Amino acid sequence: MAGAATVEKALDVLFHLHAAGEALGPSEIGRALDLPKSSCHRLLAALAQREVVERDALGRYRPGVALLALGLGAQHRDPIVRAARPTLEAEAAAFGETVFLVARRGGRLRVLDKVEGMGFLRAAPGLGDEIPEDVTAAGRLHRAWEPPPAPDDRSATLPGPAWAVNRDAWIAGLSVLGVPVFEARPGGPPRIAGVLALAAASARFDAIGEDAIATRLCFAARQVNERLGVTGSLGSRTT
Repeated sequence: MAGAATVEKALDVLFHLHAAGEALGPSEIGRALDLPKSSCHRLLAALAQREVVERDALGRYRPGVALLALGLGAQHRDPIVRAARPTLEAEAAAFGETVFLVARRGGRLRVLDKVEGMGFLRAAPGLGDEIPEDVTAAGRLHRAWEPPPAPDDRSATLPGPAWAVNRDAWIAGLSVLGVPVFEARPGGPPRIAGVLALAAASARFDAIGEDAIATRLCFAARQVNERLGVTGSLGSRTT
């Protein structure tokens, strides 16, 4: 139990440093997490030895380069990311706008990958960021396509929307169109694997046209589906 508690405290330190957005001193970290000074120093020293935190010239700590290697390793090994990456690159180049891959991980919707275009959306949301479900195209699609939570329900997922649109609901001036991608499931119907989403300034979105974006992204999603073992079109309407 003591070992598990130490791991939890170390993770608390890492998440706190990530959320802070700047280097912090040991005293600041200890106060924020209610850690004794000696315990905080021991944790930071152990984490620094593994390079998951780094100490600057002023003795403050920030996330280390080893976290980058771990994070990129996890991303590159994700089968959905591997299947979608060529499509993200192609669509970002074709539209000149940023295209995202959003999927559920740990019960939350996260940005698993993104390829930036030339539009104003150059920095946000970032890789790993959580996406709100109630006001986003990705959230609506996941809710529509995910199976009921009952553990004894083995029925096929009912047809959901072919795409969804979010206009200015999450970020003012931003419009997003998302399309679902699916993966094969042994012994059952395909299930939603994630969402391809194009984000653009609303004026630019209107200039391209919703139908044009949806048509191209739906075709792109079918390419990803095929890489994940699913053929055919499952969507039926918009939302």
